[in-house]
Amino acid sequence: MVKTLQVTKNTFAVMAILCVLVAIAAPFAFGAGAEGAAAKSTEALAAAGMAIGAGIAFAAGALGTGIVQYAVCASGIGVLAEKREMLPLVIIFIAIPETLVILGFVLAIMLIGKIV
Repeated sequence: MVKTLQVTKNTFAVMAILCVLVAIAAPFAFGAGAEGAAAKSTEALAAAGMAIGAGIAFAAGALGTGIVQYAVCASGIGVLAEKREMLPLVIIFIAIPETLVILGFVLAIMLIGKIV
């Protein structure tokens, strides 16, 4: 069980870092920083890059959260079976991974706001 939690924590960390890096780098990779006459031809690519970045930001955040909440909720149920007074702490531990989905959602909304 400890090895599974360690793998899950590592997966969560990698997904969070990947989510942020891809969401930041995708618009630049598709030419969002171009200027002048070339900017007109790359506007569509920049919008596509931002849309891809927004999608990856939200999808990676949701995937990472799902993986982590699997382990956290299973452990929380085990704790609650033995000690009912730990309910507030378990609820907090279940809510913490949700912040990654919220961060991915906010980042996606910010990128989509640049497109429109």
